[in-house]
Amino acid sequence: MSRRGKVGGFGPAVWVWWLVSGPVDFCCGADRLLVHVREVLGSEPLEGSAFVFRNRRGTRLKVLVVDAQGVWLAMRRLHRGRFVLPSTHESLCSLSRMQFAWLCAGVDWQRLSCDTSPLGKLV
Repeated sequence: MSRRGKVGGFGPAVWVWWLVSGPVDFCCGADRLLVHVREVLGSEPLEGSAFVFRNRRGTRLKVLVVDAQGVWLAMRRLHRGRFVLPSTHESLCSLSRMQFAWLCAGVDWQRLSCDTSPLGKLV
């Protein structure tokens, strides 16, 4: 596996995942989301960065990725339930690749990725 974390040959290579905490209007496309990243979040969508947006109800995600050839925009929808999203006041929250995978699966990724070393051994 390369430094970028790409597995397989299709799709963009992503090594930094950014979860945008506030909801966005899902009628907007890639261009408006790029403007949102630049102007509202004050960040520059660099190659290898993915920005994960959510709708107000928390039932859909949009992922915006910029690579050397252009822009990728993908959407994920749950058939039941809602995505588990952090309750943070920060505008951006970084995710590992594994946390992003758990988020997309609809699992509470915050509990799975927390540090349990202070708890000690149970057995």
